Amino acid sequence: MPPLHLLPDERHRIIRRRLSLGKRVLALEMARELGASEDTIRRDLRELASLGVCQRVYGGALPVSPASGSFDARQRQALGSKVALGQAAATIIATDQVIFLDAGTTNLEVARALPSHLNLTVATNSPAIAMELISHSNIALVMIGGLVNRDAGAALGARAIRDVQSISIDLSFLGACAVSIQDGVRAFIFEDSEFKRALVETSRAVAVAATTEKLGTTAPFHVALSTDLDTLIVEADAQAGQLRGFKRAGVRIHQLAI
Repeated sequence: MPPLHLLPDERHRIIRRRLSLGKRVLALEMARELGASEDTIRRDLRELASLGVCQRVYGGALPVSPASGSFDARQRQALGSKVALGQAAATIIATDQVIFLDAGTTNLEVARALPSHLNLTVATNSPAIAMELISHSNIALVMIGGLVNRDAGAALGARAIRDVQSISIDLSFLGACAVSIQDGVRAFIFEDSEFKRALVETSRAVAVAATTEKLGTTAPFHVALSTDLDTLIVEADAQAGQLRGFKRAGVRIHQLAI
C-alpha cells in the first residue's frame, strides 16, 4: 500500500531524494507512489521548481544540472572523467576536417587529446582551448572574437555569432550544461545558449561529450533538441535507460568501456 496523507514537507523530501539521484519525476507515477492526487504532485513540483531544485517538463520534472559554476571552478571537477571523454571524443575526428570546439572543460580535454599528426582546421570561442592548440603546427587555428564571458570561459554575443556563421564546419563538439532526451541540450547562460544554437545550425554534424552527472538533467536555456545531435559520448556508468531514447532518436552512442 502506498503511504497516505503525507504532509507537504514529507512529499517534498521524497521528491528531492529522487531528483538528487539524477532521476526524473513523473507526476502520475509519483502520485500513485505517494497516494496523492496528480494535481497535488504538480503543485509540489511547481514549488520545488521555484526553489531551483528542479525544472518542470511535460508530465513531471527533471533535476537541475550541477554544472552551473564558473569555467575556472568547473576545470577542477571530475577531471579524470573529462580526460577520458576527451580522449574518446578525439577518436571520431578525421584528418582535413574543419572542427569547432565549443567552450567547456570537457572540450578543453578534447583539445588536449587531438592527435598531433592530423591536419585540421580548429575554430573555437574559448581562449583556454585556443591557448592549448596554438603550438600545434598541423592545426590551422581560428579564434572566434567578441566580448569574453568569464563564467562561460567563452567569447559570446553578436560578433561571435557572426564569426561562427561564416565558417563551414564539418563537426562541432558542443559544450553542454545539461543533456536529456526530453529537453535536449541546455545551458545556464542565455548568451551562451544563443551562440550554441547558431553553432548547431551551421554545423554538418554535432557531437556532445557529457559526464554522467549531466545526463537526465536540465538547465534554464534551450540549445538543441536531442534529435539535433549526431554523436553522444558518455561514461561507462551512464544508465541504459537514459541512453535508450537517444538511440531511438538516431543518435550514435559512444560509451566508454569500464
